[in-house]
Amino acid sequence: MREIHSLFVLAVTSLVLVACNAGPAKKKEKEKPQPVSKSEFDAIKGIRYTEVKRRFSNGLSFDTTGFQQEPSWIIELHSKDTILAYDPAQKIMQGFHLHYDHGNVYNFAKEWFRFKVISKDSLVFQRLQVSKKEIADDIRSDVNMTFYADSYIENVLHTTAAQLQKPTAADTAFIKKRVTKANLYPDNRDSVFAGRQIAVLSPKSDMISVELLSSVDPLMGRTRAYDYLYPRYKIVINRAYKDFSYEFNIIADEKGKLRLGYFYTNLPEFYEVRKKVLAGIVDVYLQNLLKIKPGSTLGIPHASEITVNVTGKKSAR
Repeated sequence: MREIHSLFVLAVTSLVLVACNAGPAKKKEKEKPQPVSKSEFDAIKGIRYTEVKRRFSNGLSFDTTGFQQEPSWIIELHSKDTILAYDPAQKIMQGFHLHYDHGNVYNFAKEWFRFKVISKDSLVFQRLQVSKKEIADDIRSDVNMTFYADSYIENVLHTTAAQLQKPTAADTAFIKKRVTKANLYPDNRDSVFAGRQIAVLSPKSDMISVELLSSVDPLMGRTRAYDYLYPRYKIVINRAYKDFSYEFNIIADEKGKLRLGYFYTNLPEFYEVRKKVLAGIVDVYLQNLLKIKPGSTLGIPHASEITVNVTGKKSAR
């Protein structure tokens, strides 16, 4: 019996030891990302790279608002602390200081990046949103930029950067799903989304004039995308029933029909009155005096929202 008891104790002890060793392992400390080594930089020096895709971590180029990530950068490492980037305005490769911050985070051309892949054929950067020395842990830093060496595109892939930059089948499927919802529920602001090609409003009569406004403001961080995400028109109606001036949103559906969208009033008790007035302006003036080309994305028309600043003048002056 003593032998059996001893064997039992030994077996239990062994099992306990095995269980302890095989139990939840201590989490390995996350390896800190390292800066790109000198040899890695030396290997890509002088190679011209073109950005071929820019996508969110889900693999799509579009988000639910209609914003599209568009590959556009052309870069070249000139030296260990200088990177060249193409300036489309001046049509030259412009030099920028390559500033190393920490880990594998770098800054150049006033943008922050995490260098993820460095090779002679390709580069992958994660674009980062940095505010007060903190990297935003949200969709603003959820963007990966992929570059291919020009020689790799031409000699290995036997294609062009323009071909590689086109939206994918997944992008098309995503947009088609969004279009279906937007066109089914055009009165719902949560259903409609910005057209990559904005709705175009143009006058059909000399009673009305239309001006497309721009919201681009580099100092405020408003890029060119603001102009299609938040399209704004200034509209002046002559020979109106009275003088007025209102700013409000309208929705142009896939067939060019306009309807009143969001508007603001600081007097809730007059909300219904204001709504009736603005709806009348949309139905009587805008719908009849404007030619409307619906907004579209990937060539597919869909309901989208527009901000209009409408001024009515009782007499032309």
